[in-house]
Amino acid sequence: MSTLQQYKCPCCDGEIEFDSASQQMKCPYCGNEYAVETLASYDEALKGDKESNMNWETEAGAEWQEGETDGLRTYACKSCGGEIVGDETLAATECPYCGDKVIMMGQFQGALKPDFVIPFKLDKEAAKKALNNHYKGKKFLPKVFKDQNHIDEIKGVYVPFWLFDTDAEANVRYKATRIRTWSDSRYRYTETSFFAAIRQGSVGFANVPVDGSTKMADDLMESIEPFNMSEAVDFQTAYLSGYLADKYDVDAEASITRANERIKKSTENAFASTVTGYATVTPVNSTIDLQNGASKYALLPVWILNTTWKGEKYTFAMNGQTGKLVGNLPLDKGAYKRWLWGLTAVIGAVCYGLSYLLWLM
Repeated sequence: MSTLQQYKCPCCDGEIEFDSASQQMKCPYCGNEYAVETLASYDEALKGDKESNMNWETEAGAEWQEGETDGLRTYACKSCGGEIVGDETLAATECPYCGDKVIMMGQFQGALKPDFVIPFKLDKEAAKKALNNHYKGKKFLPKVFKDQNHIDEIKGVYVPFWLFDTDAEANVRYKATRIRTWSDSRYRYTETSFFAAIRQGSVGFANVPVDGSTKMADDLMESIEPFNMSEAVDFQTAYLSGYLADKYDVDAEASITRANERIKKSTENAFASTVTGYATVTPVNSTIDLQNGASKYALLPVWILNTTWKGEKYTFAMNGQTGKLVGNLPLDKGAYKRWLWGLTAVIGAVCYGLSYLLWLM
């Protein structure tokens, strides 16, 4: 016995039936009616709803050649367990992430050789200046913070990043509405029209960055973007002189999930910006297939600044190429409460004045 095809209402997703009186398909739940031809084209569009294909071929990085790592040493933090890489002239230092002492482990071994590096363009003094500028204009920053606060450690660190290139073929379907209102002498009417909006096309992505270190928070690294990849050069160990390099502990394969999240979100935002002229737009389904996917391994320059105030550590990160600095600051709770009470008083006074004027009228 064959099974009849069931159609779902585009508005409420209820199952609809053929109505012999109107000779149209009718939804018994919301009452909307549709021409059979309209539903057929809608059903054809639904065939584009399928699982996304966001797989990659990851062959980033290269093997180190004989003699290339002779001048490199690895250092381990006994507190957070992180491994960093420096040249053989690096003296005793502190971990740029937690501030604890690090100890030398010995000759650098393992890991892949980076494909590219963006050299530091800004020095330590620029990082200090950027931090002082970061303090300016912060109304609720404790006044004594800048005086009592001191910079415990400033370290220039090459952070490992995986860079992803791909072409994204996308099919995105939206449920949209237009609303029309009018009134007569007795009633006000509202008519809501429903539409299925479909967008198809491709978006190219180049150098989508995902940091390869668990010690660097993804949101912190994304906040100091973008890096200008046109200034990236072929990696040479000479660029590490005077700086640290974080040894990646998240490989390219494990970074794919984060890369796909960024690519999917960017693609959906780009397509959604083209759905205009509606009162509401709700995404229903998106299918994204990746093609020509490739990844690269690069070291990108970051200044890490650790500061202490009232026994608490505050960490700031600055893009060593552009100077963009981010980081959390303490809140002067007393000043914030005074501001909030003052704002409440002003609003109360305005409301009282308006009420008094209305009473006079």
